[in-house]
Parts: sequence; C-alpha cells; structure tokens
Amino acid sequence: MFGRRREHTGTTAAAGFAVGPVRVRAAAGTVVGNKYRANFDVPALEPDLRLAAVADGMGDGPGSTAAGQITMTEFTASIRRAASAGHGTGPADLRASVARIQDLVLAEAAGLPGFTGCTLTALVAEPDPAPDPNRTPAPVGSTEAAAWLVQIGDSRAYRLRAGRLDLLTVDHTEAWLGALYGWYPSESPQAAAARYRLSRYVGHPGRPEPDVLNVSLRPGDVYLLCTDGVAEQIAYHPLAALLAAPDAPTEIVARLLKATLDAGGHDNATAVVWCVDHREDRPAQDAPG
Repeated sequence: MFGRRREHTGTTAAAGFAVGPVRVRAAAGTVVGNKYRANFDVPALEPDLRLAAVADGMGDGPGSTAAGQITMTEFTASIRRAASAGHGTGPADLRASVARIQDLVLAEAAGLPGFTGCTLTALVAEPDPAPDPNRTPAPVGSTEAAAWLVQIGDSRAYRLRAGRLDLLTVDHTEAWLGALYGWYPSESPQAAAARYRLSRYVGHPGRPEPDVLNVSLRPGDVYLLCTDGVAEQIAYHPLAALLAAPDAPTEIVARLLKATLDAGGHDNATAVVWCVDHREDRPAQDAPG
C-alpha cells in the first residue's frame, strides 16, 4: 500500500527465567507490516514477573494507541503490585485487573475522537500457585509448573505439545460465532467483515470480563501469544512447523514475523514465544534466547 515493504521489527526482546521445576526461554517481536504507518500492537515480556502479553489496538486512530498503552502499562503494574505484596496472581486478581483497565480506557475514550479499544492476551507463570479446588495438585516430584492465561478480544494463545498445536483461546468475534453456527461460509464476504466485529474487548462499554484459564508448563512445550496479524496471515500447519523448529525463541519469533511479511504484511503482527525446558537443562546463568 505504501510501496516499499517495512522489514524492521520495532520492539524486540529476549529473556530467560526459572519457574518451579522448569525454565522458560522467551522472546518477543513485532512488525508494522505494509497496511499501517504505525504499530498499534503492544508486546510485553517481563522475566522478573514471569509475564508475557500482547495487546492489539482496534483501528488506527489515537484511541487505538491509547488503549494499547494503558492496557499493557496497567496490566503489567498490577502483576508487579501482586509480586511486591508477596502473593501470586489468580483468576480473581486477573479479572479485577482487567476491570480496572476497562475503567481507565473508557475514561480516556471520553476525551478522544473516534474509537478507543484493544485486545489483551497474557500468560503469567506461578512458581507456587495457591491451592485451587478445581485443579488436581501436581504429584510430588512433578516436572511441570502452572500459569494463568487471560484473554479478551481476538489476540490468541497457542501451545505446541508433543507435536500437536492447540489453540487455547477463543476469538471474541462475530466471525467465530458464525463459523461455529454456520451462519455463512468461512471465506465469504460476510465472514471477512465479521472478523472485525468484536463482542468482547478492552474499552467495550459493557465492561466484559476476560476468559481466564489455568495451564501447565511442561518441558518441551512451546507457547505462542500473538495478535491477529500473525493468526490471520499464517495458516495452522505452517504455524505448527515454525513453532516446532529446534531453534532459539528469538529465531522462531523472527521467522514468524517474516512469514507475515511474506504473506503480504496486511496488519501489524506481534508474537511472544515461550520455550519450556527442564530446569536443570538450562542453568540460570545461560544467556537468554
């Protein structure tokens, strides 16, 4: 659209951290693509908080920028406050954090032209999670850790485990419901338009809650958090192959972002990858990535 393709990655980061009996190697990256002049995605990778997150502004106006920045700043701050207080972050804490973010974004929207809103998908690992009556305790000597996944909007979380790629989140869009109930063919113009009709997002006047899911971190797992600029431009099987490559997370992220550009770069694209190892396999002094 603007001629020369943008190859720069904008925000990039790499990190490594231990959590319970496992170690996580992580990387994050983002590209502008060819449709927009600016990047309205906001990634976060905070190893001291064992936190990864992506936000995706809705639209290309000041409300998109404001929503993404407010959401990521406040969400990260809420996890930091919990860590400083010496307690973990559970589903009630995560929902309360998003509720506060909703209030902040809606208040900001009152003074901005156009639309103000964004998505949020985050993964927060817990080294010593609080007892949960709905979750079977890990056996003594377990090699897995626990994490909370929080999501609102259509940014996604995937997990590659034992060669199988699973989508862990649901897109909160009319298109997702249309595919589920067969309202229209998946490749129809109606389906394409419905991808942009979100039923839940940060900045929604109804202040909807996020989905919260408890997941395990097992050695060999690869987790991907991504905006729809990745999910909509890389098909399932190529995505699985990219995540299965025996490479450092930084290389996996770089290849994911390149694939979105090769597909046309029709949107901002952001990816955060966690590769999970046995803790003894990756000493704490190892360089991140």
